[in-house]
Amino acid sequence: MRLVIVTGMSGGGKTTAIRMLEDDGFYCVDNLPISLIGKFAELVSVPDSEITRAAIGIDVRSAAGGVRDADRTLKSAVQEIEALRAAGTPCEILFMDADDKVLIKRYKETRRVHPLSEGGRIEDGIARERKALDIMRRNADYIIDTSELLTRDLRQEISNVYTDGASYSNLVVTILSFGFKFGIPADADLVFDVRFLPNPFYVESLKHLTGEDEAVRNYVLDNPVCGEFLERLVGLMTFLLPGYQKEGKYRLVVGVGCTGGQHRSVAIAAELCRRLQEEEKHVGFHLTHRELQKRTR
Repeated sequence: MRLVIVTGMSGGGKTTAIRMLEDDGFYCVDNLPISLIGKFAELVSVPDSEITRAAIGIDVRSAAGGVRDADRTLKSAVQEIEALRAAGTPCEILFMDADDKVLIKRYKETRRVHPLSEGGRIEDGIARERKALDIMRRNADYIIDTSELLTRDLRQEISNVYTDGASYSNLVVTILSFGFKFGIPADADLVFDVRFLPNPFYVESLKHLTGEDEAVRNYVLDNPVCGEFLERLVGLMTFLLPGYQKEGKYRLVVGVGCTGGQHRSVAIAAELCRRLQEEEKHVGFHLTHRELQKRTR
C-alpha cells in the first residue's frame, strides 16, 4: 500500500496533481478532514484490498475548526502521518508550491477568494497560509514548484516521482535560454554566456530560423569549441547538483544566454538539458526558451 498526502499552497497545483495521480491509478480523496487520515489509511489497507495506491488531498480548508485553526490541525496532520509510518504504512508528503507573485496572478485570473484572505488582500492570505503550511513543507518528501511549469511538465514530474518508479529528489532544474539584450532573468541562479560562439544571425540562410531548427542546431553544436564547452559545462553541473541537493535546494534555474536568445542559447540549452537528463536520472529537468515564448504570444 502506497499512501501519498498531497498538500501545498492554494493555487500551487494541488488539485491538478491529485487528478494526475488519479489518472495514473491512485484512489484519490480531496479535502479529507485531518482527523480521518488514520481511519482512511486503515480502510484502504485491509487484506486483499484492490487499492494498492491512494492519495489524500489536505490543505488549510481541512482544519476541523476552520481556517483560523489551521496551525494546530496541520501539526496534528504531521503527527497522524508519523503514526502511520510507525505502524508500517508507507506514507509520503507531496508539497505543491509556487512563487507568491505567481499565486497572486493565478487568483486574479480565476477571481477566486483565497481561503485565508478573510475578505482582505490576497497577499495577506498567502502569507498566512505559507506560515501555517510551513510544518508540512518542512516534512515533505517531495516539493514541486509549479511557478514555471506547464501542465505537461507537471505531469512529467508526477510521473517521475510516482509512476516510473525512479529514484527522485526534490531538486527540479530549469534550463532557461534567454537574450542578454532583454536582460538577465531575475530568478536565474547560474548564468552562462555563449556569445563567444559564432552567431548564426549573420548567416543569411539561418538568420530567420531559431535554435529549434535543425540547420541552426547543427551550425552551433558542430563547432568544436561548442562541443568542448558543453562537455565541461555538463561536468560542472554534475559536480554541483549533489551539493545543491545536500543543502536542501529544491529549485535551480540555469540561464544560458546569447545576444537575442534566438539561436545559440536555444540550441545549447536544449542540448544541455538532454545530456543532463541522461546523466542525472534522479533530478527533474525543465527546458524553456524565454524569448521564443514571447514570439508565440
